[in-house]
Amino acid sequence: MIATRTEVSRKDSLQDGLSPFDRSVLSLLEKTEYRFCESGEDLEAIYRLRYASYLAAGMVREDARRMVTDRFDDLPNAYRFGVFHDGALVSTIRLHYVDSSYSTSPSNEVFGDVLQPRIAAGETFIDPSRFAAAPEWSRALRVLPYVTLRLVILACKHFRPSYCLTAIKEEHTAFYTRIFNAVPATSARTYPGLTIPVYLLQSTCRVDEDSFFQRFPYFRSTAFERRMLFDRPKHGELAPLTILPTAKYLKNAA
Repeated sequence: MIATRTEVSRKDSLQDGLSPFDRSVLSLLEKTEYRFCESGEDLEAIYRLRYASYLAAGMVREDARRMVTDRFDDLPNAYRFGVFHDGALVSTIRLHYVDSSYSTSPSNEVFGDVLQPRIAAGETFIDPSRFAAAPEWSRALRVLPYVTLRLVILACKHFRPSYCLTAIKEEHTAFYTRIFNAVPATSARTYPGLTIPVYLLQSTCRVDEDSFFQRFPYFRSTAFERRMLFDRPKHGELAPLTILPTAKYLKNAA
């Protein structure tokens, strides 16, 4: 555990002047832990959660293994996270950081004719994929997508890419346009492992941060939290087991 709840002063709470929706997200964050998953039972758990979520949504066909994984999971630029609520795995997301030194990622595989020339020209990307929520928890925790996608915002803040990519179903484009100001990058295409086509959207990571974090206070974070999530442990060091979100308690999280 990186820190206990009592180690962060509640005097710095963001509750004052917040909307009921903001309070709801921050309240969920209070009982949330992020876990960087790289081996063993953690990986099997998030692969099974993917399958349950995608099967319920009609995005995959039934499979006796009851897991969804692919060759992109084990790439050196991949970050697989589990999101835990009161100790239960409730959602998961995978992120790739894409640059000229390592350009392999799911979106670049599907939309490489569009992205590869941009990478060669020096652009960098955060490429989120495999977002999945446990069906029973997504019904109970309506704001769970915001808590899960917060990891994407933190990755953009940490890596400072040119753009954040989003490969999604058409029905979800309005959400990403409203929250992330995403715009279309290509038309729909077939996506590996899914039974439906996806659209590629992109969001600029060069935003007015003061305005953005005032609008979405639950996306705030400290540099410490971001380092714990995305800095690779040096040789001989142990990776943190879980990382606690910092947005709820810090007024001026960087």
